[in-house]
Amino acid sequence: MAFDSPCFSYLALYFISLQVVSSNLRSSNHWRINADLGIVVPGNGVFDNQGSDSESPGEKDAVLDILTRPIHIDPSGFWVLDTEKSGSCESCHVASGDDVNEEAADNGDVTLSVTTTLTAGVAKAEKQGNSRKQADRTVDCSPYANFTKFDNLMGIANRKQHPPIPEPEVALMFKRKTNKNSDLDLTQLEKKLRKAKKEKPKNPEIYNQIGNLWRIKGDTRQSIECFRRALSLQVDHPDVLLNLARVLFNLQYLDDAKYLILRSLEKQSPEQNWLQHFTLGEILKAYGHDHEARIHFRHALELNPSFLPAEEYLRRMELLPESTVTVYTLIIIVFLVMAVLLGLLSSIDNGDDYGDILKTQRHFNRAMAMRSIKLSGSGHAQRQSRLKKYNF
Repeated sequence: MAFDSPCFSYLALYFISLQVVSSNLRSSNHWRINADLGIVVPGNGVFDNQGSDSESPGEKDAVLDILTRPIHIDPSGFWVLDTEKSGSCESCHVASGDDVNEEAADNGDVTLSVTTTLTAGVAKAEKQGNSRKQADRTVDCSPYANFTKFDNLMGIANRKQHPPIPEPEVALMFKRKTNKNSDLDLTQLEKKLRKAKKEKPKNPEIYNQIGNLWRIKGDTRQSIECFRRALSLQVDHPDVLLNLARVLFNLQYLDDAKYLILRSLEKQSPEQNWLQHFTLGEILKAYGHDHEARIHFRHALELNPSFLPAEEYLRRMELLPESTVTVYTLIIIVFLVMAVLLGLLSSIDNGDDYGDILKTQRHFNRAMAMRSIKLSGSGHAQRQSRLKKYNF
């Protein structure tokens, strides 16, 4: 038959394929790489004679234009648009979030809402980035570490909510190399650390020192970020773990501080871990474990006899009587005493009930005995009367 010819099937398939190829849906965005510029540019899917996508002069994807704009990271670790190398979106306008939503709702255009929102965010980031460039920034540890194996600790996870806690005693660490009697010039120290960071950006010791600088200023978040950056470069660095434990101890994250100081104590050499023993003694004293705290304070003094804070702690603790009874011991003793008293009271109640039962049973037995006696006496009298009647 004529309808069985395969030509009709091939012809129908050809028309369908031609329709799919020639269609250019608005939701289908075609991108191509511009070899001259070295960037991704939009294309409409129409091939020219050279076999590459050619962009129609009348159409331009505003969203793609925003996404393909060059972005770089400034020294403070923020994403900033490079507006000097690319222009802004010509068909978009910067609007606030409320204006965007109202305009999109009126026109029923979802693309307008997305495009204007992106443009507003880009303009805001551009403004903030330029203002940060113009501001006089101090030394920091940007770009910050994305992940460390200690990020699960609550004190590190909540680093953005910590209050400022200045630690002026940390300045003694920087005075060891200079005159201890002279005041520490933070401005000169910042210049030295900034220069050292620029020369050796992968040195964890530099970020450790920058973290100590922020400890002096009282910025706990910046100090934690610097210690995280150092730990991302060298895991289990003993000095970094020690300083991070000190920060969390001051914030009263005792469990986190104890965990970090124990790891630092494992990694530090036994001849130089006197500061780890001192910090662990402070943590144990905060827990109320005075006996264990004395042991670590004494060990710190044995390694560094001139360390006055450990000696002061021991002097204060020796004035107090050493008690081996802890709070948990007292709770256990009270619980045992109460259990014994309850057992005695329950046994007394059971004894009273048993006594009442015995008394009742005794009275019952006595009444039965008297009744049995009476019955036996009356039976004997009846038998005697019967014998007398018959003259026996």
